Order: sequence, then structure tokens, then C-alpha cells
Amino acid sequence: MAKRFLLLAVCFLMVNVLRAQVQTGKASYYADKFEGSPTASGEKYRGTRMTAAHKTLPFGTKIKVTNLANNESVILEVNDRGPFVEGRILDVSKAAAEKLGFFNQGIADIKIEVVNPGDGKGDVLPVMQEHVTVDDREVYEMKISRVDPKGFGVQLGTYQELANLLKIINNLSNKYKKRILVQVKVINGVKFYSPMLSGFSSREKAESTINDIKKDFPDAFILDMGKI
Repeated sequence: MAKRFLLLAVCFLMVNVLRAQVQTGKASYYADKFEGSPTASGEKYRGTRMTAAHKTLPFGTKIKVTNLANNESVILEVNDRGPFVEGRILDVSKAAAEKLGFFNQGIADIKIEVVNPGDGKGDVLPVMQEHVTVDDREVYEMKISRVDPKGFGVQLGTYQELANLLKIINNLSNKYKKRILVQVKVINGVKFYSPMLSGFSSREKAESTINDIKKDFPDAFILDMGKI
């Protein structure tokens, strides 16, 4: 009974610490060209929705965002990763920027407060990329080990068919000569596989490669491997 009480107390404390998180910095908003594009959570970006991109908060986290210049606030849901511009801590939807009153300025000093921690899953499945041709007979040599990833990487997509995943990994290894890792995710009882190019010691080095990667994988994005 005492152990159960202690566990509940620790969980309660962790939730309240997360809720109490406050972060200040600069925010920007999505350009119109991203309308309808998949976000890192798999949801499509919609400029009319109250959503945001944050570098580390779990998907589904509800945050209160306040424009420090006019004290206007909105509640947003984190469903994407970013921003990847130095000095910025949040990208918000177009509608959110309008409500916060910095649409014309393009950037604002803001405060972020966590009001409802997310579980990292959200209520939708990732966008699956299955358009890969597989030959009638393919044989791959595999050497698998579980790892604790470090540094930065580039996630290329989310797949459900193992045959497609193997084909992609083989092509990636030949083209980029980088270590390939695969993150296994279970969402709503379904397994998904996300291949990642790893081995970048800094975000800047990953950024120097991502433009070339996006030619084959338009939805690729950079992530901190230590926070997976």
C-alpha cells in the first residue's frame, strides 16, 4: 500500500512539474506553402487550426502561448517539430499568429506554459509512405542490435510494410554512407517503422545534408536522437 501511494505521489509530482514548465523566447508562424503538408506527428498542417511546432514537447501537449508585447494568449496543441531557426522556440499556425497579434510582424516574444501534458501519440496515425517497388526476389544481409542513439539524425518517413523498409534502408546505405537506425513505434496497437540517418554530431551538420535528402524524402526532418 505504501509503495503504491509513493508511486502515485511520484506520478502526480512529475505531471505537475511538466504542467509548471515555462519557456520564453521568440515565435514565428508557418508560411502558406506548408498548408496541407504532413507534420512530424502525421497530421496535416492546417492554417486555421490552433497548433504549434515545438522541439521537444510530446505530441498532443496543450500549451498556453502568450504574446509578451500585448498579453494576448491562446491554447495550442503541439503536433509538429521545430522551429529549426536559431533563436526561435515555437512555430504557430497562421490562425494562432493572428489571434496573438503578430501576423504582420512575423515574429514575437512569447511565453509558453504547459497546461496539459501530451502522451506523444496523438489521435491519428503517422503518414505512411508505401510507394516503393519491391522485386519478386530480394535477399538482404541483416545485423540488428538495439542502441541508445546520440547526436542528431534525419527521420525520412514512417512505414508499415517491412519489405518497403528494407529496400529503403539498402538504398540509403549505398547513397549516404551513414549509419541507418530504425525507430519502432506502436500506435493504437499497430507497429510502424521510421528509418533515420544518424551520426551527425550537430544540428548544423544535419542541416547541411537535409536539402539533398528532401529530394527523395520531401517530409524528412531533423531530430535530436537523444530525445527519442
